[in-house]
Amino acid sequence: MAFRSRREKLRSILSGGTCVHPGSVYDAISIRIAEDLGFPLGMFGGSVASLAVLGDPDVTLITLTELAEQMRRMSRASALPVLVDADHGYGNALNVRRTVQELETAGAAGLTIEDTLLPAAFGETKTQLISVEEGIGKMKAALGGRSDPSLVIMGRTGAAAITSIDDAIRRAKAYEATGVDALFFTGIKSRAELEAVASATRLPIVLGGASEELNALHHLTSQRVRIALQGHAPIAAATQAVYETQKALREGMAPKSLEGLASSELMARVMRESDVKTRSADLLGPKK
Repeated sequence: MAFRSRREKLRSILSGGTCVHPGSVYDAISIRIAEDLGFPLGMFGGSVASLAVLGDPDVTLITLTELAEQMRRMSRASALPVLVDADHGYGNALNVRRTVQELETAGAAGLTIEDTLLPAAFGETKTQLISVEEGIGKMKAALGGRSDPSLVIMGRTGAAAITSIDDAIRRAKAYEATGVDALFFTGIKSRAELEAVASATRLPIVLGGASEELNALHHLTSQRVRIALQGHAPIAAATQAVYETQKALREGMAPKSLEGLASSELMARVMRESDVKTRSADLLGPKK
């Protein structure tokens, strides 16, 4: 299959002996930059997907179609394997199955399905979780929805920050029993919590939004953490750069006086300009 090598790379990371940081990716340019810089993996978060596609906050307004199409654009632009935050699977267990099918077709190397109740329930201000039984059903549906066995399915829980670390462990063990490939945790704050999770489970661990206490790669590696997210700073940096540039132009600065712009060499590299020129010469027969 066309995307199998990307999925095998992700599986290799999960089965390896070290913890890696993924690059935060959200469009064709960001994924090419991450690939050129040598990141082993891209992470396509739900919050950056919502911002990049809709310009909206992460309140589950983006649709599966929009998410999958953005993943498809990145798959076309780069061979970097991408782990996709598929949120709650965009509905119930049947929707989860469809979500997996669409993201697999779009070229994702792996995806996470979480047990957060999304969208937020009417009248509730605090984040809620679905029952562990419904979570189990979603994990089973995700596994049943993939046609390529190399596609990585991760069970995700945010219970550590919503209910308790004990509940997070209970849920993780239940999801592990369904046959998912890895466990994704958010909300873990301390080494003690991570060690409790690691001792109670056996699958590779992925951490999202870890605290400062959990930034030592050697400790993460010793606790079976294979991927640790570093947030989504690139899209925030890009937003700031666009704002400052637009503001300067609006205030009358001449384009040639702008600072902090990508060089022509960098722009040519991320556009793969040399490849396009080669193809043009071979296929279009330009006159000399």
